[in-house]
Amino acid sequence: MATRFSIVLAVVFAASAAVPGVSVAQTFKVEKFDIRGDGGTDYIAVESATGRVFVSRTNHMMVVEGATGKVLGDMPNMPGVHGAGFASRAGHGFTTNSGDMTVTMFDLKTLAVIKQIKIGPGLDGIMYDEPDDKIILTNHSQPGTLTAIDPRSGDIVATVTLEDDAPEGAAADGRGHIFVNNEGTNTIQVIDTKTWKATASWPLAPCEGPTGIAYDKASDRIFSGCSTNSVVVNATTGKVVATLKNGTRVDALGWDPSKKLLLIPNGGEGNVTVVHQDSPDKYTVVATVPTFAGAKTIAVDPVTHNAYLFQPERGPAPAPEPGAAPPVAGRGGRGRGRGPQGPVIASWFIALRP
Repeated sequence: MATRFSIVLAVVFAASAAVPGVSVAQTFKVEKFDIRGDGGTDYIAVESATGRVFVSRTNHMMVVEGATGKVLGDMPNMPGVHGAGFASRAGHGFTTNSGDMTVTMFDLKTLAVIKQIKIGPGLDGIMYDEPDDKIILTNHSQPGTLTAIDPRSGDIVATVTLEDDAPEGAAADGRGHIFVNNEGTNTIQVIDTKTWKATASWPLAPCEGPTGIAYDKASDRIFSGCSTNSVVVNATTGKVVATLKNGTRVDALGWDPSKKLLLIPNGGEGNVTVVHQDSPDKYTVVATVPTFAGAKTIAVDPVTHNAYLFQPERGPAPAPEPGAAPPVAGRGGRGRGRGPQGPVIASWFIALRP
């Protein structure tokens, strides 16, 4: 499928910061492509080996060439799809489909479906734990769970009960630990990958509603994306060592380890807060890059250093039914429980290029 819309925005945004011993200047070229297609979205994921970007669309997954915005494929029959994970050594990809409680296992080269794996309710987050060679799922069930899958066979190898029914992002440290953000309890739980048991729970105040997460091996720090105040956590002690000011409706974050840049998408403001790691416990905001209102998830390609977001643009919403109760905002002001939405009139694939 060809790109239906050429670049509509190619503007350079720059910022500089003067910090004792640190000089930072960041420049970003922002490109927007209308990739068409219907459906809302949740996670966006980049396969760094190929530069392909996987965009969830309610019941199908679109595959986009990050360099050009060209649509390369569209994977159907994924009801309630949330995200994608890639096990490059096995040559397999996986998607979380909350609508039918399955994970789709597919061939990374051809995108052909290999099998459907029945998991259970609440499928949401997904990531590849490369050191332990496992696909990791975080499930909004009651109680919440973490599921580990063998990326070659698709077999479930472990299920861990969590302390919260709304676990979000997960990240691995390569030393036998997986860190899970719990959105409801405002904590990180530590999972031991040898025993597949939770061994610690760390409070994240002043963070509220932690969602996106990343781990930096060089500094042994965890980054938790939260509405208004994201936090940095010492992965050995569990202590919050820095607070990062950002916007609202944060539902993911991106980390570029070689550039030492953290990118936090603010869906409420329609921009990305870019933070530089000056040292393990010191951070400087170096740019605020406009994107599109509602764009709250992000993926960073560590090879090209490009970052990608996606957000549908909708027309006017239908009038509510007489006597209907007003919608209730979800955790972190991220819009859960919102009322009826208007039709999709454009589907913006957004690339931030250094």
